Amino acid sequence: MRQRSLIAAGLALALGGTLATGASADAGRPLRNISPGDPYAACTAGATAHGVVTPGAEEEPWIAVDRRDSRRVIAAYQQDRWSDGGAHGVAASYSTDGRHFTKVPLPFSKCAPGGLNYERASDAWVDFGPDGVAYASGLNFDVDSPRNGVGAATSYDGGRTWTHVTQLIDDTDPAIGDDKNAVTADPLHPGTAYQVWDRIDQVATGPGAHYDGPSYISVTRDHGRTWTRPRVFVDTSVVPNSQTIGNVVVADPRTGTLYDFFEWQTYSDPTATRATDLHFAVVTSRDQGRTWSRPTTVAADTSVPEVHPNAPDDPAKALRAGANLVSAAVDPRTGELYAAFEGSAFTGGRYDDVELVHSTDHGRTWSAPVRIDQAAEAPAFTPSIAVNDRGQVAVTYYDLRYLRPGETATLPTAMWMAVFPRGGGRPSERRVSGVFDWLLAPYAGWGHFLGDYESVAVSGGTAFRPALVATTGDSADPTDVYSGVLAPAPARPGALGARPLGARPAPRQAAPAHPNAHPRRH
Repeated sequence: MRQRSLIAAGLALALGGTLATGASADAGRPLRNISPGDPYAACTAGATAHGVVTPGAEEEPWIAVDRRDSRRVIAAYQQDRWSDGGAHGVAASYSTDGRHFTKVPLPFSKCAPGGLNYERASDAWVDFGPDGVAYASGLNFDVDSPRNGVGAATSYDGGRTWTHVTQLIDDTDPAIGDDKNAVTADPLHPGTAYQVWDRIDQVATGPGAHYDGPSYISVTRDHGRTWTRPRVFVDTSVVPNSQTIGNVVVADPRTGTLYDFFEWQTYSDPTATRATDLHFAVVTSRDQGRTWSRPTTVAADTSVPEVHPNAPDDPAKALRAGANLVSAAVDPRTGELYAAFEGSAFTGGRYDDVELVHSTDHGRTWSAPVRIDQAAEAPAFTPSIAVNDRGQVAVTYYDLRYLRPGETATLPTAMWMAVFPRGGGRPSERRVSGVFDWLLAPYAGWGHFLGDYESVAVSGGTAFRPALVATTGDSADPTDVYSGVLAPAPARPGALGARPLGARPAPRQAAPAHPNAHPRRH
C-alpha cells in the first residue's frame, strides 16, 4: 500500500509550485519549478509536414552556480520540443537570490528576439567563469536546408541579458552535422572559456563513402568577444568509421588542467547503425586547450536500449535518456577524477544501471565500475555528477523502482541523488523529486524525452543543486525544469572500490553489439 500511495501521490502532483523531496532527512529547500512560461509560444519557425511541436515543454537542463555567490544561478534548457529534432529554441532561467527565477530567451534561433537565423535549437549549456561572467552554448540548425552549427553568447549580469552572440561554426554541406556541444569556463583565467562538440562527416554511398566524427574546439580569451576558429582536437580518422559524442571539458581548479570526456563510437562501415565498439575516453590539456594528449580509455559502454520494462517491444512506450553520454567531475582539492554513465555491467545486459569510475592519477588509469543506483531490478538512467569542496561525490539519476509488475499504461519515475564521502565509502541515497509519469513527456526521435542529460552543480562549496525535468500531467505545460539546494546526508562507512551494496558485475547475456548507439542526437 505504501508503494501504491507514493505512485498515486506522485502522478497526481500538479507540480505547479514545489516538487517535494522524498525523504525527511533532506536538508535545504525543496525543489521548485524554475521554468514557468513560454517565450516562444507564438513562434512558427521550424515547422515540417511530419514534425510535432510540444508547446510548454522544457527539456534537457544544464545548471551553473557562481562560485563567488551561490545565489547567482543559471539553468539553460530546450523550449518547445519538436518530435523530429530540436526545439523552437533554448531558454534560460536565472536567479540572483537562489530562490526566485526569471526566464529569458537565449539568442540561438529565430524564435528568440534578435536570435541567430536558424529554425531550431537544442543542446543548451551554460557555465560561470571565476569573475562571475557566464557563457552559454547552443546547437542550432534548419529543417528546410542543411545549415547547422553551434552558437555562443556571454552574460555580464548573471543571465539577465546576453551579448557577443556568435555563430562559431556554420555548416551548409548535407554530409556535415554538428552535435552535442558544451561550454566550460576556465576556473583560473577570467575571460577564457572552451566550446567543444562533435562534427559528423558522413557520405553513405558511392565511391566516396566515408564516416568520420572528430571533436572540435573553439576558445575565447576575451569574455566571448571573439572565439578562435574551430579546429579538430580529437582526431577520429585514425580509426575508420568512428566518431566522438558528448564531449565536455572538466577543469581542475588547482592546476588549470583540462580534461575532455567523450564517448568513442566505431562502426563497421559508413552505413552501419550498430556500433562494433563503444567506450568512454578522455584527453588532457595542460596549456589552456592549445595541445591535447592522445585518448585514454575510461570504461566500456555496456548500455542497452532504454525501454519501458513491462513493454520493451512497444515503440510507443520507448524511452530516450542518457545512454552513450558520460558525466564527469574533478575533486577541487585533490584532482581526483570521476565519471558516471549508463551501463548494464551489473545486470548481465538486461537493463541499464548507473555506474561510476574514478582515477587518482590524472586520468591515466581508471578503477573498475561500481553500481550507484540501489534499487534491485529497477533500471536507472541519465546520471550527472558533481564533487564539492569536501570531496563528497554526488550522482543524480532517474530510476523506475516504483513501477509495479504488469503496469504498462504509465511509467512512474523519480530522480535520486547518491552521495559518496571523500575517499570512497557506501553512498547515502535520497529521492529528490516527486514521482511522475515519464510517458507524459514529449516523444522525441526514438522515445519519450526528458533530456539526453540532466545536471547537478555544487552550491556554496558544500551543498548540491540538481536541475531535472519532470512531467506535470498538464497537456498545456507537459514538462518543467525543477531545481533546489540539497545538503549532503551523513555518509556511511565503506570503500568506494568495494562496490556499493556488494554489487558485482553480472555475467553478460548474449545481445546485439552495442544496440544503443545514436550517432546524431538533436
